[in-house]
Amino acid sequence: MTWTTRDALPVPRDAAGLLLVSPEADVVVPLSAEDRAAALDLARTTLRAAGVGPADRVVVALNNDGEATGALLAQACAEIAQAAAAPGPRGRLRLHHALEAVRATTLITTPTGAMDLLARLHLEFLLDPLDLGLRRILLAGEIPSPGTYAQLASEFEAEVGELYVDPFFGLPMAHRSARDAAYAPARDGLLGVAPIGKDVLLEPPYEAGAAEIVVTPAWHSTLSGATLRTGQVVRLTGGAGIPGPDHTVGEHILVRGRWLSLPRVAAALARIDGIAHWDLRVSRAGTLDSAALHVTFNRATLVRNPMWRSRIQQALVAITPVAIEVVVEEDVAEQARPGSVTDLRGHHLGRDRAAVTE
Repeated sequence: MTWTTRDALPVPRDAAGLLLVSPEADVVVPLSAEDRAAALDLARTTLRAAGVGPADRVVVALNNDGEATGALLAQACAEIAQAAAAPGPRGRLRLHHALEAVRATTLITTPTGAMDLLARLHLEFLLDPLDLGLRRILLAGEIPSPGTYAQLASEFEAEVGELYVDPFFGLPMAHRSARDAAYAPARDGLLGVAPIGKDVLLEPPYEAGAAEIVVTPAWHSTLSGATLRTGQVVRLTGGAGIPGPDHTVGEHILVRGRWLSLPRVAAALARIDGIAHWDLRVSRAGTLDSAALHVTFNRATLVRNPMWRSRIQQALVAITPVAIEVVVEEDVAEQARPGSVTDLRGHHLGRDRAAVTE
């Protein structure tokens, strides 16, 4: 089997059919007609197991640009539920209107998206969450803050569960309820775990310790022989089950439900003269993640230069839809050094898998 990571996945130059393209275009995955049929079958199986049925009306508030995760889930839901829509994740007022228009009973969104909607219902819209009539909330795509599942279940009086959506295909491959410690895969052989720094699949029952979730897409026409490292790290506690991820590792960091390519950030900033160092700081002070790029210049004349700040901002906008604030440090540094990442959430363990395992 071929082992690969997101940053090392080859771009298929001659691929045909539907192509799933990450915002930075560093991950390109083809879906032939047969692949799409297999993907939808997996999605339907997972969603049914998660509780979605003929009486449900589903709103999918997940990304649709490039990855097409929201659209894929909505199509799968439409085939097993009464109705489904994919309005996307942006704008809580728009999401609220969509939930009312669809008369939704099930919401599929990120953990922070659901918590942000809840906060805005209370503080901005002055509405009771129970008025939405949601019976089920399925969360996907992020590491939740402690207490998220219990608070959502209490405030909406809804059943709260989780879908495991892999970062390559945006495909729901497993699910678990708030009561479950481990995922229930849609099919055997879809998911596995491996040591962070060693290309070998671990066999259940697992020993306690950190491991990385890997995807083995036997259903895919061109990647059926590959083992794909997801960058998602779990803390195994023994037994045969795979729990939800607590951390991430590698050259992509998860911010607001999007995988941000750190090499693409570094490459974009390398083209701007005068940057001695940059530090990407990610935090979650409220309901949503926030990212700020702290830049240190190598000469004082650039510190208060609005054109240089604008160049950095535009370079970031060009490579990612994730909103990143630019903060210019007052001090200058003559000596250049590599960029760094500071995850104040405690999620990202590091860019170098070998260093993380030491």
